[in-house]
Amino acid sequence: MSTTPQRSVISKILQDDIIKLANKGERIDGRAFDESRKIKITTNFVEKAEGSALVELGSTRVLAGVKIEVGMPFPDTPDEGVLSVTAELVPLASESFEPGPPNEDAIALARFVDRAIRESKALDLKELCIEPGKKVYVVMVDIYVLDHSGNLMDASALAALAALVKTKFPVNKMGEDQVMKTELRQLPVRELPIATTLAILDGKLLLDPNLQEEQATGTYISFVSLEDGRICAVQKNGSATISLSMVSEALKIASIKSKELRQLLFRKDES
Repeated sequence: MSTTPQRSVISKILQDDIIKLANKGERIDGRAFDESRKIKITTNFVEKAEGSALVELGSTRVLAGVKIEVGMPFPDTPDEGVLSVTAELVPLASESFEPGPPNEDAIALARFVDRAIRESKALDLKELCIEPGKKVYVVMVDIYVLDHSGNLMDASALAALAALVKTKFPVNKMGEDQVMKTELRQLPVRELPIATTLAILDGKLLLDPNLQEEQATGTYISFVSLEDGRICAVQKNGSATISLSMVSEALKIASIKSKELRQLLFRKDES
């Protein structure tokens, strides 16, 4: 006997409970509407990577690793390094993830993180040029979703950023004694773009939705904020409409929470 119908009934009951709680100003895990789950960032998590970070957002766990190679620049940007972002939804992280090549969800997640880094100009790609038109450094960011309990957008973007901030890679330089030496170089990170996601549930905004809230709402909006408050990227998922007043409120929440996350990242960087 198939268990699919039973899961659908349970899902509908849970959805109704989440909506009822929201209408009373409550959430299923007891948080306030503008309260995120506990965040923990562990940098240098993978020894063999040039940079890495594990982000734990509640029960959601995302690992990002950075590798640096020498390669060819793109023809239209001959004097800039190359950024490449990939994402893998590890099957053990969720029963909805399947083994195989990246699916649409993994590709969309990678594109969101790529856009956050690229549009914010977080990396000074011109500083990663070795020889214009011939050799540049290629920065590869690999994202692995280890546990999916909601809000992969924020967790993945934060993991990638924390890994980039900690990235150091070997560079060969000719010393004054004409002897080639290898030294570690810090990756040129110039901005700290922070992603903030809010779910839209029955006209209400829920910061950092967990998996059950995501399934109940089906619609959420993500902002990527810079240190000076500017928004460099926005992405909406789902079909629910968003009023201008709701967008304005969401932006205010994103601005406040992105500052808090940025301070957390700085503290980790200084430790």
